[in-house]
Amino acid sequence: QVRLVESGGGLVQAGGSLGLSCAAFGSSFSPYTMAWYRQAPGKLRELVASITSDGSAQYADFVSGRFTISNTNRYAVHLQMNSLKPEDTARYYCKFQTWVRSDWGQGTLVTVSS
Repeated sequence: QVRLVESGGGLVQAGGSLGLSCAAFGSSFSPYTMAWYRQAPGKLRELVASITSDGSAQYADFVSGRFTISNTNRYAVHLQMNSLKPEDTARYYCKFQTWVRSDWGQGTLVTVSS
């Protein structure tokens, strides 16, 4: 079973920055994709950014160059979020995906105050 350990998040003022980290334990599969999703109250979960094991990254349109996802180690990623807006407030979830299965983290709360 794959276990995802998420860290980061918290409360920040609009225009500020936060970093989210995620590490996956218990897998030896490759290639893989790791991603961050978010879910605000009353809304569907949506993709924020993803990155493959060989470093290919993709972003949601609403990111607009404000966020950067990177591989920090094998099975570990970091999402740097800059110029945060109140509408970025949500619970952020890490996802680890291989051709065999997908696993989710518990989520970490990001709150952006205006």
